[in-house]
Amino acid sequence: MSLFSISGIAISAIAATVPRQVVNNLDLQNLQPAEREELVRKTGIGFRRVAPPDICASDLCEAAAQRIFSSLGIAPASIGALVFVSQTPDYLLPGNSMLLQKSLGLERSAFLLDINQGCAGYVYGLATLAGMMQTIGADRGLLLVGDTITRLLSDQDRSTLPIFSDGGSATLLERKAGAAPMYFNVGADGSGATIIRVEGGGARNPLSAESLDKKEIDPGILRAAVHLAMSGIDVFNYSYRYVAPNIRELLESAGLTPDAPDYYIFHQANQILNQSLQKKLGIPAEKAPETLSIFGNTSCATIPVTICSRLSGELSAESRKLLLCGFGVGFSWASMLTDLGPLFCPEIIEI
Repeated sequence: MSLFSISGIAISAIAATVPRQVVNNLDLQNLQPAEREELVRKTGIGFRRVAPPDICASDLCEAAAQRIFSSLGIAPASIGALVFVSQTPDYLLPGNSMLLQKSLGLERSAFLLDINQGCAGYVYGLATLAGMMQTIGADRGLLLVGDTITRLLSDQDRSTLPIFSDGGSATLLERKAGAAPMYFNVGADGSGATIIRVEGGGARNPLSAESLDKKEIDPGILRAAVHLAMSGIDVFNYSYRYVAPNIRELLESAGLTPDAPDYYIFHQANQILNQSLQKKLGIPAEKAPETLSIFGNTSCATIPVTICSRLSGELSAESRKLLLCGFGVGFSWASMLTDLGPLFCPEIIEI
């Protein structure tokens, strides 16, 4: 358990970007029509967004950042810290934070950091950036969170292909006296690190002809070592074991009960898991907006995508108490509680 709070830092803007290309899961070629319908019914994922080859996570995040800059008149030179969270960086090196420091026009003195995180990455990123701003005295910080996770999927893997989508986001944090505290609770269980993984292509198992060779894992599942592999039942079990207690601990630390938040923004994993968490916590469905049906699982971007898709108008006008919770690869989890809004929160951007 890692409980802490950060004061004096406010979220001033959230923007989210998705690719224009829409994929309908009912059109998947490697499944029979009845199987497609059953998959959509169980996962809740009807449509997904897939980036073309020339668009990376950095492009999606940069578009979101530029929307914030242009709409609010933010000078790039005023950004004192930038954190980029992704598992699909443009290159093995250098990090995307350095690439975006140049393309966004940030000063050479800006504090830059890349974080390799997945589904819990948005909350981890908020905690890291807010803490960094306090430490270095930055007045403004920019959090960029996104993945083009579909690049890691085998087109012959029915266990992952219908689940994942691409998306990116930008979140502006500003130093502000009297800002509502941000309460965090983060954790991880490394014994579950293998339940979502890409085994080939890293320093442990370098890229080779063998790592590119597709093998039949199970009926309907062919993938290579460079493709994402996921044990769905283990993801469910870890999430069900750790996420609800993490949220309860966070609420208790803030002196609140589960009915206090106006909204719970969960990582959009799959319909069955998210509904199970809602039931375990006693949360009514209207307090847990979903975007699985139209955007699928956009990895680390699901929380900002859901906020911008479902709460854009409301948060642009008034404040709401939100509990954000991400969980997945690692196996890691992270929750955050704060009052959010009014803030700049445009509807989803498409590029």
